[in-house]
Amino acid sequence: MACADNEFTGPWWRYPPLRNALLAGVIALTAWLLMIAGVIDTALETALYWVAIPLGGYIWAREGLEELFEEHEVGISLLMIAATAGSGILGLWEEAAALVVLYGAAEGIEEFTFARTRTAIRALLELAPKEARVLRDGTEVIVAAETLVPGDRFVVRPGESLPTDGVIVKGESSLDESPVTGESILVDKGPQDKVFAASINGQGALTIEVTAGFADNTLSRIIHLVEKAQDQKGRAQQWMERFGRRYSPAVLATSALFLLIPWLGFGDSAVWAERAVILLVAAAPCALIISLPIAMAAGIAGAGKRGILIKGGAHLEHLGVIHTIAFDKTGTLTHGKPRVTDVIVFDSNESMLLSVAAGLESSSGHPLARAIVGHVADRGIAALQPEGFLSLTGSGVQAEIDGVMHYIGKPDLFRDMGLPLDRFEPSLNELQDAGKTVVLVGSQTEVQGLIALQDTLRDDVQNIIARLHAMHIRTVMLTGDNRHTAERVAAQLGIDDVRADLKPEHKVDAVTALLADGPVLMVGDGVNDAPALAAATCGVAMGAAGTDAAIEAADIALMADDLGKLEEALLLGRKARKVSLQNIVFAILVLVVLIPAGVGGFISIAVAVLAHEASELLAVANGLRAGKHGLLPSKIVRSHANQ
Repeated sequence: MACADNEFTGPWWRYPPLRNALLAGVIALTAWLLMIAGVIDTALETALYWVAIPLGGYIWAREGLEELFEEHEVGISLLMIAATAGSGILGLWEEAAALVVLYGAAEGIEEFTFARTRTAIRALLELAPKEARVLRDGTEVIVAAETLVPGDRFVVRPGESLPTDGVIVKGESSLDESPVTGESILVDKGPQDKVFAASINGQGALTIEVTAGFADNTLSRIIHLVEKAQDQKGRAQQWMERFGRRYSPAVLATSALFLLIPWLGFGDSAVWAERAVILLVAAAPCALIISLPIAMAAGIAGAGKRGILIKGGAHLEHLGVIHTIAFDKTGTLTHGKPRVTDVIVFDSNESMLLSVAAGLESSSGHPLARAIVGHVADRGIAALQPEGFLSLTGSGVQAEIDGVMHYIGKPDLFRDMGLPLDRFEPSLNELQDAGKTVVLVGSQTEVQGLIALQDTLRDDVQNIIARLHAMHIRTVMLTGDNRHTAERVAAQLGIDDVRADLKPEHKVDAVTALLADGPVLMVGDGVNDAPALAAATCGVAMGAAGTDAAIEAADIALMADDLGKLEEALLLGRKARKVSLQNIVFAILVLVVLIPAGVGGFISIAVAVLAHEASELLAVANGLRAGKHGLLPSKIVRSHANQ
């Protein structure tokens, strides 16, 4: 297949390959009708065919010759050139014209459809306004959106769209962020909240400070990543292209051998020459070669419009075969916003314990650390200043406070230091059995107390896990939290397996072990879980909108902070795989029928051309279905229950 013109945006009848094929078709059809009516003679009819053939075949014939001389490959277009030339030599100008017109039209439709599929997501850019009301010395000035730079401030009124990314500095409103996240539920936003290009403002006026220019905003990055992803080929597509590079020369060589058969005394030369031409047409693998690219491009574009970034055909292929999903707990199955629920003091007063804890956690970005620091600040307690802060990956942190080394972290951190925890065990076990995460605070010589925190589960996560199980997917939780808490959360959600007390490197080991049973999808935040995401067959980052690190770390990025998008991604992957397999089987069946029929002389050149081009167009039409999934989440359980 020739390279589609990705810059063409006009109507289909003006697309050059289609335009030429249509004009050639009109000329050829006119010649045939006039000949049937007896208005013109055979010589004039042939002359009109001579006009139609170069007009309809110029573009694809040139591409076929360029492929031969520049890339030294025999492509499908070269087979069609040979078939056209052979028909002309045999005096079958009517068949030659039909071949040129039908092949040119089919190729034109295929390329036009492919180009539109690849660039369909660019329509999202039209949702962002081309102008913005920028504040200049307190006055609103209308400027082109593409001139906005970080630091500018613009005003958005109710019902208007945002021209680029920014942070709200004044006002509150509800925004529809579906162009970026694929989630149409309105999101309440206020001062210091991030907002994205093309989001639709609700009821309130907003003043927003620009954080990214028009070319670098989240919407533009999504479009760029989707277009780049459509060029990344999966293993099946790469294999298909390698097959085509070997198969097409074999067809051409076999057709040439047919011309030698009469020289060996077997049959009439005209008969075998016609069969050689029919073979060139019947055996051309157009439908087979296009079967995967069109499905992959449609699937990736369809996912992008839903706020799901799939970074290549290989990852879309993986989504179609996944039967094990490993979830990080905090921030994935839960909201990632734990709160302090209990503080138990042993050898210190509560204010001092919290002051030490906040000081230790002040330099950490972990969700538990942020929760502790926020809780202490809300109580009006000043955090002590630490020195020599050191993160103990997967265990806790340490720092000097008032000349004494202090620690905060998991109970095992203090057990490993040799400190007795006997008197804390009853409280520790009780809190962990309640599904809470417990951290201890102490020094090298004593444990001063403990702090219990609890996160909340994401909305509808239980139903999502149930629907994944209905899709015959095994679910596994990988967490650094203690086993008691992890098992309680897993039991509440119906998770199949739990791996707890894991450090980052242990999560990689867990994913590697799961891979022994087949492909594994790992879902995390895209930053803290980067090693595990990389180790899995496919890594998925959630809530990636506006977060460059999360988008770059994973193979698939869910722009919305919504676990339901994972379900959509899996459905699209399965649909793309199903459509691809349908196309491949259909294309092979067409070849199995046409080749023997052509070689045996049971079909004419015209029939071979018609069947060949029809199969190619059917493969394109079916491939486009990969961008749409027919099952809504609410229907999945019922569908699988009936299987």
